[in-house]
Amino acid sequence: MDLEYYEILEITSDADSGAIKKAYRKQALKFHPDRNEGDKDAEERFKLVNEAYQVLSDSEKKSTYDRYGKAGLDSQGFSHFSDMNYEDIMGDLGSIFESVFGGGFNSGNGRARRQRKYPLDSEVEIDLAFNEAIFGCNKEVKYTYKKPCDDCSGTGSSDGKKSTCSECGGKGQVFYRQGFMTYSQTCPHCSGKGSTIENPCSTCNTKGYSEKSDKVKIDIPEGIDNGNRIRVARRGNIDESGEQGDLYIQTNVGEDEHFQRHNDDIYIEVPLFFTQIALGEEIIIPTLRGETKLELPMGAKDKQQFVFKHEGVKNVHTSELGNMIAQIKIKYPKKLSTEQRELLTKLQESFGIESSPHESSFEGVVDKIKGWFK
Repeated sequence: MDLEYYEILEITSDADSGAIKKAYRKQALKFHPDRNEGDKDAEERFKLVNEAYQVLSDSEKKSTYDRYGKAGLDSQGFSHFSDMNYEDIMGDLGSIFESVFGGGFNSGNGRARRQRKYPLDSEVEIDLAFNEAIFGCNKEVKYTYKKPCDDCSGTGSSDGKKSTCSECGGKGQVFYRQGFMTYSQTCPHCSGKGSTIENPCSTCNTKGYSEKSDKVKIDIPEGIDNGNRIRVARRGNIDESGEQGDLYIQTNVGEDEHFQRHNDDIYIEVPLFFTQIALGEEIIIPTLRGETKLELPMGAKDKQQFVFKHEGVKNVHTSELGNMIAQIKIKYPKKLSTEQRELLTKLQESFGIESSPHESSFEGVVDKIKGWFK
């Protein structure tokens, strides 16, 4: 079923967060497995509804999707439900469903989400200089990951023995039903573990895992922006079965003294003396990759902008170059010497009547105002 996320929720692309949430509630209830027992089409539709909401309710994912579609999400490591195993799908659906409706969620056939001590995916932040993000670079990233405790094989018990929780029967969750909905909550007796430990492991103190430090070299792509994430496959946490998640690296990009970035466009402020504006000079200004000429028209205005095509940042997805926008800032002298004042006066007088436009503009205005009071 190849539908766009807005089509799946039956909304338009300009829908706000409230409308998105309302549409999700309607569609999720309509296709919920407990309402459509045995209906495979409804089950697939329910997965799509949740996947659509997962994207459109997240401002960063929604922005990427609106600009680049599903391909843009794929490049950032977004996992579609169709690529996940059953237990992870139903667990993620439960998290989404719970955030909107409240309470827990369980699939129609009563299978509970597989309990993990920690998520498989992990995240770390790195700092990048302004130019490193613009042009790309190679970085060595230090990170930590979790793995099952070697001394207790991840059980948290020194003798490897656990007792099944009598409250939840080992499920880690207790369930109750209201109407057509099945709800769940974390078992209060075992805190969701499904078991209890009589002899705690002294190495991990019943946590069942240890943390290891490692490092990885990665290529930072040209054009990456502040807050973007890079996925490094199979560098995340490891569970008892040996399955390993991914490492997500979030970028923090520093600022530059002269250039400012907005998406793929670069802005630079160009300070100019007022005489340069009057003369309409041609000046040389810097760009990201060198320099270029800025031809000033006579009489240019303060904060006037000049656009230089393809002098901006290379888009990390499309490789298209943004623009550079040069904004001028006119500076005037704070004080004048006697000689400077005389020179400016002579210059002004040399323009004749043109140097006093206010005289012709206001001619007769004073007489008109006097007439108001007769």
